[in-house]
Amino acid sequence: MPSVSHRAGSRHRRTINEINMVPFIDVMLVLLVIFMVTAPLITTGLVDLPSVGQAKRKPEHVIELVVGSDEALRIRVDGKDAQSVPLRSVAARVRDAQGGNADTPVVISADRAVKYEAVVRVMDTLQRAGVQRVGLAVKSGTP
Repeated sequence: MPSVSHRAGSRHRRTINEINMVPFIDVMLVLLVIFMVTAPLITTGLVDLPSVGQAKRKPEHVIELVVGSDEALRIRVDGKDAQSVPLRSVAARVRDAQGGNADTPVVISADRAVKYEAVVRVMDTLQRAGVQRVGLAVKSGTP
């Protein structure tokens, strides 16, 4: 019988099936401190955007393509009345308006609500047609 009493007096140790969170918290705090120290040292990618300057004089002959809010194109030569023109014939109309002078500037003016894709499409059409000087009109001053 001594073996029975010996069993009753001993304690059975159970394994604990829990994760010890203290080391995990220590590692997380160390990582937090590392990120807090290194975050100000990381340089973000800077984009150097061109600035808009004042031209000394306006060109004598300017062709302006106006992209409306409905993405309809109009062509204006030397500030005269704008005429509606489809995208497929823009290149031919611009070359006719240039009159053989490839240095005549073409300015694209677009409404603020126009999708970027529409303006790029017009620029691409002009580039494929061989138009040399294409620019974008900007609003001067702060909005």
